[in-house]
Amino acid sequence: MALREQLAEKADWVAVHEAAPAHAPAPLRLIRTTAVGQQPTRGYRITKRVTDVTISLFLLVVLLPLLAVVALAIRLNSPGAAIFRQWRIGLDGQDFRIWKFRTLTAAEDGDHIAQVTREDPRVTRIGRFLRRTSIDELPQLINVVRGEMSLVGPRPHARAHDFYFAERIENYAFRHSVKPGLTGWAQVNGLRGETATLEEMSRRVGFDLWYVRQARLVLDMQILFATPRAVFLGRNAW
Repeated sequence: MALREQLAEKADWVAVHEAAPAHAPAPLRLIRTTAVGQQPTRGYRITKRVTDVTISLFLLVVLLPLLAVVALAIRLNSPGAAIFRQWRIGLDGQDFRIWKFRTLTAAEDGDHIAQVTREDPRVTRIGRFLRRTSIDELPQLINVVRGEMSLVGPRPHARAHDFYFAERIENYAFRHSVKPGLTGWAQVNGLRGETATLEEMSRRVGFDLWYVRQARLVLDMQILFATPRAVFLGRNAW
């Protein structure tokens, strides 16, 4: 708790700018400064990758019956594919397609994507349950095996949102100095779901940047073990 209180007070690296330039957004890039700290060591990256692949393959095998049932339920509940893929930005600004169970009636993947809000009419009946329990994120285990994501890291946002917030929140792009994660430090600290204001997003980014500065295997394990509780007790994922 003391750590969370310290972080809440330290926001000097997530300054928010209400106004943004009118020109088209430039490609995201990393600017190396002391604001984030040293990069993860090679040994940590190798160990993290082995852990990611081992746990993800195990979970895919164990959860295969559940994944099949969910996919069938989505197809029966509303027209459209069970799996939805959307462009995201990963490590060092590289694009990749994230895998998710489809929870909306619309399949948005462009320059303008509206965040899902409470009572959003786009959310299907089964989609609301999948989103609240984060079951819709389980196909991202495939992204982890492919090396595009990690089990733990900053949650990837829609590419359109990355460009939007990168122009308004200082050092936002440093989130991309590590692989995006299936779960993250912000999520286990209650920052899941909708971010309706820049201030809410800047707070989440603060937690993400703290993780980038402190990333280590012990912390990753702590986040993984804390994730189920964060999911079941979460109140702002819809």
